Amino acid sequence: MFKNKNHIFCSIKENNIKFESMKTDIKSTERRNFIKSASLASAGLLGFSTLQTVTAATNETLKPLLPRKLTVLFQGDSITDAGRDRGHYYPNDAKGMGLGYVFNIVSHIMAQHPDTDWAMYNRGISGNKVYQLADRWNDDCMQLQPDVLSILIGVNDFWHKLNGNYNGTPAIYEKDLRALLDRTLKQYPDVKLVLGQPFAVKGGTAITEKWFPEFNAYQKAAEKIAKDYDAVWIPYQEVFDNALKKAPASYWCPDGVHPSIPGAFLMAEAWIQGFNTLFEI
Repeated sequence: MFKNKNHIFCSIKENNIKFESMKTDIKSTERRNFIKSASLASAGLLGFSTLQTVTAATNETLKPLLPRKLTVLFQGDSITDAGRDRGHYYPNDAKGMGLGYVFNIVSHIMAQHPDTDWAMYNRGISGNKVYQLADRWNDDCMQLQPDVLSILIGVNDFWHKLNGNYNGTPAIYEKDLRALLDRTLKQYPDVKLVLGQPFAVKGGTAITEKWFPEFNAYQKAAEKIAKDYDAVWIPYQEVFDNALKKAPASYWCPDGVHPSIPGAFLMAEAWIQGFNTLFEI
């Protein structure tokens, strides 16, 4: 028996009887893989790999196999924190996951992959900006040795300017976030990065005309960083913009910053699609 890219040939010769070669056409499989890749790309959930590269990786099985052991760390501000009990800091502890998108993600992927031995941590802290992540990075990131590092940060880097509690700029945000990623990659060069888009849901009670256009500059900085660091990019702003076509901000994200139960579900759904591009699921 032998294989090549297009067909599997099996030939058996016994008692001078030749069986006709059997061929299995895989074009339909390739077509399904292409459609899957195209759908993810159109949703903005494939990081910054080109469709051609992603399709090739799918067909040639270039992505790593889903590992049996994996440490996934979620970092960010109150959106990630979501009221977690910080005394429950061990991995996979429900009370330590909060009541937001992280809990949805962890419950889903652990249920989908019960044969794995994964360690999932939530270390988001309400009110944090990038420099505050950096202040606690050794304890809340480096010592956990993440294989996948997911970061959603940026809304407070802008929002706290409005009440006079911070003096940041988009340039400072970008510089600080790049420094944080450089510091991480220096110690863990193989860590896989997932970067969430900072978002503001228009119609939410905290979102006023003062947010724009400056907040857009923070979003663009985050997107550029994701591209430069080959991170999976999760386009949360687009997720909520599309959701607003079905229901108002009061349903998805009442204050425009902190998602409701269905809003957190949408975030988790988008994150999982991005995560699934990292491995051969």
